[in-house]
Amino acid sequence: MKPKIVITHWVHPEIVEMLSSVAEVVTNDTLETLPREELLRRSKDADAVMAFMPDSVDDSFLAACPKLKIVFAALKGYDNFDVDACTKRGVWFGIVPDLLTVPTAELTVGLLLGLTRHVMAGDDHVRSGTFHGWRPKLYGAGLAGSTIGIIGMGRVGKAIAKRLSGFEMNAVYCDSVPLNPVDEQAWNARQVSFDELLTCSDFVVPMLPMTSDTFHLIDAHAISKMRRGSYLLNTSRGSVVDENAVVEALNQGHLAGYAADVFEMEEWARPDRPLTVPQALLNNRTQTLFTPHVGSGVKKVRLEIERYSAHSILQALAGQRPDGALNEPLKASVAA
Repeated sequence: MKPKIVITHWVHPEIVEMLSSVAEVVTNDTLETLPREELLRRSKDADAVMAFMPDSVDDSFLAACPKLKIVFAALKGYDNFDVDACTKRGVWFGIVPDLLTVPTAELTVGLLLGLTRHVMAGDDHVRSGTFHGWRPKLYGAGLAGSTIGIIGMGRVGKAIAKRLSGFEMNAVYCDSVPLNPVDEQAWNARQVSFDELLTCSDFVVPMLPMTSDTFHLIDAHAISKMRRGSYLLNTSRGSVVDENAVVEALNQGHLAGYAADVFEMEEWARPDRPLTVPQALLNNRTQTLFTPHVGSGVKKVRLEIERYSAHSILQALAGQRPDGALNEPLKASVAA
């Protein structure tokens, strides 16, 4: 019998075709997330699951799916997935390590420009019927000569610094591993402490995974150290930022603006996660700019992410170590 692969969200038809040549493929042809009960029903006799951002796989999920050989997540930030549980139950777990880097960096730059130059407000004004030509209004903040503070200089942090150097910005960064001197010079970047980064930056960008150490790293106390009139952007993980603290800082005028592509409500593995974005943030249309987690939302990139995931699943089903694997399953058999 052919192995069974469950795909939790919509993927391109060519990916389904690629997998169908060797397996029974169960797809989700809608654009919505399946309820956990329905996903478990589909996966209980599956050999592989291709998962996405809204999914959460824990030990109870794995226990209900005893045939699973691999859970492959078509993403980079995997805090909604219990890797240890996969390891103990002999299940490969893998991610796509690098294809999301450039699109996320590009979106971060886009949000930075859109927020500081009042692009949404300008668009609304032109469409309102009250635009009669130039007027001295909607003045924003420029990037040239200002300082960007990047917390976490991993792949995405580096990609952001590289792109913003073209805007003649200064960069400071906080990371335990320093950049090499060539990149520091090329990107006009220097390593500083966390506190110094907060106090000297015009724009603060956390670029961190979600862990117990980074949960609400940017809280009311951290924001109070930021320059009055500075901006905060989050395209990493929602719960790295305390959204309620952002609301207060915006209301008090301490923060000039906040942009985000990720939100606390998306931390599916967090027991106390909020169910919605704070209404006060949604109501604030003059100081905020939001996108619906589209950091990797570039068509050709999404196709490559899916293709990488499918290839890794086929490797695991063939008894090989899959590309992107993060663990060594206790009961997995790896071909020589």
